This record gives sequence, C-alpha cells and structure tokens, in this order.
Amino acid sequence: MAASDKNSPLDFTTFHNVINNELTSTAATRHGINPATAEPNPEVPVATQEDMDKAVAAARAAFKTWSKTSFEERRAALHAYANAIEANLDGFAKTLTMEQGKPLTQSTTEVGMASTWIRGLSSFEIPTNVIEETEDRKIIQRYTPMGVAGAIVPWNFPVLLAIGKIVPAVYTGNTIIVKPSPFTPYCGLKLVELAARFFPPGVVQCLSGDESLGPLFTDHPGIDKISFTGSIATGKRVMASCAKTLKRVTLELGGNDPCIICEDVDIDAIIPKIGILSYLCSSQICMMIKRLYVHEKIYDQFFEKLIAFVKTLKVGDGTEADVFFGPVQNKMQFEKAKDLFNSISTENLKAVLGGTIEESKGYFIHPTIIQNPPENSRVVQEEPFAPILPVMKWSDENDVLEKANALETGLGASVWSKDFDRATRIADQLESGVVWVNSHFDVAPNAPFGGHKQSGVGVEWGLSGLLGYCNSQTQWLKKSF
Repeated sequence: MAASDKNSPLDFTTFHNVINNELTSTAATRHGINPATAEPNPEVPVATQEDMDKAVAAARAAFKTWSKTSFEERRAALHAYANAIEANLDGFAKTLTMEQGKPLTQSTTEVGMASTWIRGLSSFEIPTNVIEETEDRKIIQRYTPMGVAGAIVPWNFPVLLAIGKIVPAVYTGNTIIVKPSPFTPYCGLKLVELAARFFPPGVVQCLSGDESLGPLFTDHPGIDKISFTGSIATGKRVMASCAKTLKRVTLELGGNDPCIICEDVDIDAIIPKIGILSYLCSSQICMMIKRLYVHEKIYDQFFEKLIAFVKTLKVGDGTEADVFFGPVQNKMQFEKAKDLFNSISTENLKAVLGGTIEESKGYFIHPTIIQNPPENSRVVQEEPFAPILPVMKWSDENDVLEKANALETGLGASVWSKDFDRATRIADQLESGVVWVNSHFDVAPNAPFGGHKQSGVGVEWGLSGLLGYCNSQTQWLKKSF
C-alpha cells in the first residue's frame, strides 16, 4: 500500500469484516442500536463458520513469517498504527459514542488511551532468563509466540480493550482475530481495517457476528489462545469450551469493587473523585467503585456532600455538551438494571437520590444512591453495571475488611486515608487483583491488571500480560556431549 493510502482518513459510514487484509461482507447482516435514541446503527456482517475457517487459515499462514520478525519491526509497525489512530481520533470518538453511548469527552479519552497503550505495551523488552551458565553448559528460559490468538472484546470499552489484546499478541509475534461485541461492533471493525494498512495479511483480522460467533472462536482447533473480557457467567462458559482443545485463556471478568473511606480524609477534596470514580461510563466498568464504605464518624457529612456533587452531573445524549451520564449501552443491561432497581422497594431500601427508572426514548438511568443498605441486599451483593451506588457505614477495621473481602469477586479495591501507613496496612489485606491507596481505577499499559477469585484468570498488560501470549521454553545448551 502506498504511503499516501496509509494516511488517508477512514470512512466511518460502511463496515466490513477484515479477513487476510481484505474487506469482506456476508449474505446476512445485522445492526447495533444507538442507546441514546434506540435507533438502528449501520449494518454489519454476520460471520459464518466459513469466514471463521478462512480467517484462521490466514492467521496460521501469517504466523509462520510474522513470528520470525524482530521486536523492532513489530514496534515500528505498531507505532505507525498508533499515529494513524490519532489521525482518525475524531471519527473513532464519534463512532464510539454512537455505538456505546458514553459522552463524547469520555470517548475521546478512550481513543486517546489506545495510542498510549500501543506505545507503552510495545516498549517492553521480553526477557531471556539465564538459569545456569558454566564453562560447558547454559540453561536458559526464553519466551516464544503461541500462534493464533482470539480476542473477545466487551461493549463497555470496545476501543481500548480491543487494542489491549491486539498489541500484546502481535508484539510478541502472534497473529490475532478480533471478535467485537455484537452490541458495539463498529469501532472494532474500523480498528482492524486501519491495522490492515500496517501489518501483513492475516496478522490482524476481525469478524463481526451475532451471539453464535463466540463459540466458533472458543471451539476452533486452529486458535491457540483466547483473551476474553466480560461477565463471570460467560467467562466460565469460555473456559469450559477452551478446555476441549486445551487453549490458553486469559479471563478478565466482573468485579464488585469495595472502596473504604477512613475518618481522617479531606471530604471536600475527595468527594468529586469518589463521585466520578463511582459513575464513569454510567458505572458500566468492571473496576468502578461499586460498594462504598464510609467511616461512621464522617458518614452523614460525606453522604450529603456526595449527593450534592452527583446532582451536578448532567444526564443526556453523549453528543450534547457537558453530559456526564450517557445511557446504559443496551436493552439487556437496561432490563437487568430495572430488575435490580425493583429490589429498592421490595427490600425497603432508602434511595436518597434517584431510585426509579423512567421510560425514555433511550436507555437512560439517572444516578441513584442508597443509604446504608444491609450487606445481604442485592445492591451490595450484585455487580450492577448501572449507576446505582450503595453507601455503607463502618467503624471497625477488621469488620470492614471482612465485608470488603466477602464476595466471590476480587478485581479492584481502594482505601482512602491521610494516614499512609494505615491505608497501606488495610490495602495489604484486600483480596483483589488491583488495590489503590487514595485513588481508584488508575490504569497504565505497563501495570498488569487482573482479578482474584472469580474475577478472572491471568492478567492483561504489563510484562506479565505480554508473557501471557507466550510459551515458556527451557533450553539446555551443552557445548560437548
């Protein structure tokens, strides 16, 4: 492809599968829904078993040569790809708001993070570990690419989480086939259409489809590893399906993150942070604050100021200025949220803000705050993926730790205190894959993240995430025999 073609703007009006660097269509098509308007988005392909087989064959053929390229070559291609994403930032951000519903400011941030992640993840040196070295022999551990990876991407962060799988796979010498969520296929297809300008045929491909496509990925004997981000229930099905061919798996699953606020915090300083970190993307992020524990000495004052702050956050179509809360992404999630909101009345909970879901053209839910519900209430026990926040009182450190650690999930958790030693002491006892002190939801390409317990298997990002796309090989190198 000529350099000028590589730099030409993407067309964000038509959408195709990408197989072996060719844009392909299917006999059957489907469409996503704009969650702000409930209107149909453009048509997308519905990939078949035949499409899957073609993509896998192309990926396996490409692997033979791509796996032999140098890290420098891969890094150069990835950096050129990052530049091209930045050149198309406006189109990606508008398309992301159209399909996901998040406000344009949040979409712009997500697309910007994608290029940061590409450069960050491709900056690592993959180590060769020397285990023993004598005059006659050397024992080393080296890392080799696995083969063909399958990326199953969710609908809440369809740009960043696609990039977060594509880059570790291709940088470590693998090829990859991306499956975007049926709810948000548009940016994923365009990311891979753009990637085709920078990578050889078969290295990065994308198949859009309906609910039947996921099992085609997990069952296919030609795919060596699956990276899945989604719900715990689906993650269990993915793992069971992958077991049939002993695929390697990375699972990043649901969370119900606790946040512990100590009595010595500067309330006015942290209220805006806690408010934002509880409700970003209408709380449809696995690592948002989902259970807020506030020390009883400051509970009433904290609670009042949190409500006052959240009331200032605007609800509306993500294309409107100053909107913070867009709609939840799809009707299925909207119905799940309505069912959870019904428990407010059936369990006699106290909603001090919000508490009901009004019918509207899109899937809009106004922020809701529940005052001190019991631990066994559904709003505490279940991950809502909707803007409803339970705020509980605590007084005893051991007791709040027991509650924070009580669930089957263990993705993220945070502690907030001016006493850094105390905060880190509490943090050390939290059963989560990521723990923050005086922040929440900080992420970076060089820092691994993943879950404990049923929140996942393995990690994404960082050196550990990259090695998750590699086989470990031990070599015994003897100079004589």
